[in-house]
Amino acid sequence: MTDEQNNNRTEHIDDDHFEQISDEEMNELVLEAQREALLKSLEEKDAPPKKRIPKSFIWLMAVTLALSTFVGLFQVFSIPAIDFLISSAALSQQEEVAAHKKSVVVVSTEDGKGTGFSISDDGIILTNYHVIEDNEFITVVFPEDGRFNATVLESYPDIDLAVLKIDGNDLPSLAVAKDVQMAENDPITFIGNPLSFKGIANEGTILGPIKLDDWTEEVMMIKAPVYRGNSGSPVINEEGQVIGVVFATLDHDQHGKVGLFIPINLLPDFKAN
Repeated sequence: MTDEQNNNRTEHIDDDHFEQISDEEMNELVLEAQREALLKSLEEKDAPPKKRIPKSFIWLMAVTLALSTFVGLFQVFSIPAIDFLISSAALSQQEEVAAHKKSVVVVSTEDGKGTGFSISDDGIILTNYHVIEDNEFITVVFPEDGRFNATVLESYPDIDLAVLKIDGNDLPSLAVAKDVQMAENDPITFIGNPLSFKGIANEGTILGPIKLDDWTEEVMMIKAPVYRGNSGSPVINEEGQVIGVVFATLDHDQHGKVGLFIPINLLPDFKAN
């Protein structure tokens, strides 16, 4: 590994600080807006006639409002960030991906939110150390199995991994690869909670290993749409097994912005098995 590669800037993925809105809450907001629009329409019918506003003025106001709305949206979500929603919707139609999503959790602390995933049916959760660092109160939320209080079972700051424990039984879980084989251009899937969304599935390819400053072990680069909140996302191979954990992005001289994941075989408990 060259000094030039070592000096590439690494950027940890911050936790998600946006308010998350469930499908049910979104439907309620839409229905409420529809009710308000209907009431307003009925009130206008009963009101005395008003002076007619020129259509040109109405069109001008509509265009101005639309432009300001889009500007506000693009300040939060770039076009690629919107594209990953389309990709996720398509991937989530696959039976295997839909099953994997049940094991991917939201890890919440006083500082924000990140991603984690279940690796046993009795409540062992894997996430990044920086997601839970210096936080006393941690909660874990499954898509279908609800919210749990979590404690830190083990932490490994040098490889940015943490193992959490919750009290649960018969929980969905992901299979961890025992014999990790990775090669350039291998396809991968990862699932997480980027930006203000939950359970977003996306695809990518492995680019290869890289040695970062202050790391004793190599991590893997992927070409994939990785965003804030993806910290702790499981990286899954074609066999449906977890081979790593997303933890950062990197501005690479050759590949541009890439995602980084920690190979699962760096987890000490993995080596012990």
